Amino acid sequence: MHDEHEHEDPRLDRGLRFDVSTLMSRRRALGMFAGVAGAAFLSACGAKVSSSTDGPTSDRTTSTTTTSNSASSAGSSSVIPTETAGPYPGDGSNGPDVLKESGIVRSDIRSSFGSSTTTASGVPLTVRLKILNNSAGNVAYSGAAVYLWHCNKDGQYSMYGNGIEDENYLRGVQEADSDGHLAFTTIFPAAYSGRWPHIHFEVYSDLATATSSGPIKKTTQLALPEDVCKIVYATSGYEQSVRNLASTSLARDMVFGDDKAATQLASVAGSVAEGYVATLNVPV
Repeated sequence: MHDEHEHEDPRLDRGLRFDVSTLMSRRRALGMFAGVAGAAFLSACGAKVSSSTDGPTSDRTTSTTTTSNSASSAGSSSVIPTETAGPYPGDGSNGPDVLKESGIVRSDIRSSFGSSTTTASGVPLTVRLKILNNSAGNVAYSGAAVYLWHCNKDGQYSMYGNGIEDENYLRGVQEADSDGHLAFTTIFPAAYSGRWPHIHFEVYSDLATATSSGPIKKTTQLALPEDVCKIVYATSGYEQSVRNLASTSLARDMVFGDDKAATQLASVAGSVAEGYVATLNVPV
C-alpha cells in the first residue's frame, strides 16, 4: 500500500510531524468547544482498509452526475480552513521544489514537463476555482496564483512515489483572471488508505510570488463528493480506491472531519465518458 511508503521515506519525517501537530491542535480546539472526546480523533485517524469490494454497478459509469454544495456553488463568507500541505508538497518545504522550474505555470497538468513527458492516466477532471479576497468582502482576487497538486490513480504523488521520483505530473500553477477564476485540466485522484479523496492547493498573492516559492497566503485541500467517487472508482484502474473509500468517510477524515468541511467540498458535474468538472469558491 502507498501509505507504507510514506512512513518509510526519511524525506517525509518533517512533513508527517507537521501533519500530526496541525491535526491534533485542530482536534483539541474542536473537542474543547463541542465536548468531543480525544478518542474520537484517534479512531478517525486509525481507519483500516476494508475487505469489502462493494461498489456501484457498471451501468452507472456512463451516467451523468451532478453534486451540488451550497457553500461552494453559492459562495461563503467564511475563509476556507488552513490545512496541512501533507508530506508531498513539492514546494521546497519538504524536499524537492517544482515551483521554480520552467514549465510549472500551466493549466493542463496531466503530463510531466522538462526531461519527461509521461502522462498520468485516469478519468478526466477539470478543477475550477474562484479565489475571493475575504478581507475585502469576498470580492474577486484578481491576479492571485494557485499551486495545485494531487496523487495519481494509484495513490502516489509525482516527485516522491516509488518509480515516479523523476516525474512532475499532476502539479501546476495558474493565475486568477479579473473575476478570480482559474482552472486546471487533470485526472480524478485515487482514494488511498486513511484519507478521503482530495486535492491539495496553495494560494499566493500573485504569480511571481508563487513561482519563487514566496510567502503562502493559504494552504488548504479540496474534498470530492462520495457519489461521484463511487462512480469513478468503479472504472478500470481504480480498483484499490473502491476498498479505500469504503474504509473511511468524509466525517471521519483526519482533515475534513470537522465543522468546516462544507467549505471545502467541491460541486461536481459530468460523467466518466465526458469527464467531470469540480467547482469551488475559495475565500482567503
